[in-house]
Amino acid sequence: MLGLMAGAIALFSFLPTASAALITPGDSPGEVAAATGGEGSIRALVLKIVNYFLTFLGIVAVLMLIYAGVTYVTAGGEQDKVDSAKKIIMYALVGIIIILLSFAIVNTVLGAASGGGGATTGGGIVQ
Repeated sequence: MLGLMAGAIALFSFLPTASAALITPGDSPGEVAAATGGEGSIRALVLKIVNYFLTFLGIVAVLMLIYAGVTYVTAGGEQDKVDSAKKIIMYALVGIIIILLSFAIVNTVLGAASGGGGATTGGGIVQ
């Protein structure tokens, strides 16, 4: 165990350190926005990255639902395949619920922190 840790430390000590050379203190906000795909603030950039990641996870969960549905339909009465398909469907649905909740939480927290929530009227319509 100690040898493994020593090997890992030796390996990572020779790797170059990461630095934020892309954005320097002399850069203007326009250059930063151009380098980050049009996002001028770090919150908006993080929000966009997290939303893309959650979208990818949502697509994977839907593909798992499709796979489980095909497995369930083609099981042909084999109880092992039916049970496996039911487990996959349950886990995919739980995953979709978690993804939707995390999407809502992240967008609410980062949207409120950046002031991008928008003003609402009495009917709850965002203006």
